[in-house]
Amino acid sequence: MSKTNAIRILESRAIPFSVHSYEVDEEDLSGSTVAKKIGVEEETVFKTLVAEGDKNGINVFCIPVSEELSLKKAAAISGNKKIEMVKVKELLPITGYIRGGCSPIGMKKDYPTFIEETAQLFEKIYVSAGVRGMQICLSPIDLKSLINASFADLL
Repeated sequence: MSKTNAIRILESRAIPFSVHSYEVDEEDLSGSTVAKKIGVEEETVFKTLVAEGDKNGINVFCIPVSEELSLKKAAAISGNKKIEMVKVKELLPITGYIRGGCSPIGMKKDYPTFIEETAQLFEKIYVSAGVRGMQICLSPIDLKSLINASFADLL
């Protein structure tokens, strides 16, 4: 297993986590497929979405893979009037990650980050390890404190 930046950060902070690898299908990067491949419930696998607000720039949102981000709620919670998803081609320059491998841990900058509040219902959740084909399992509370995020109603 190769160590990603996200894994190095977790190790350096002595945060308990596990890594789950899976075969990547470039034609199907959906989160529900990832959940099936690692054998866990979809509700526990969180995707990392990056959006730009009209008032305060880049914001990051972690929501269950089976859900859609409410842009209205995302704008309100992040202090914007409106917010829109960044284009896929802008993801790498902004975050250092590519689509299907975007982790909330270890982005190029510390952007305001919000985690869907339902994450707190689970002892452990899964987020990208920073590459396609690898997920990190950790406590949502540990994730929140590590990336200085807030829990919020985003759906």
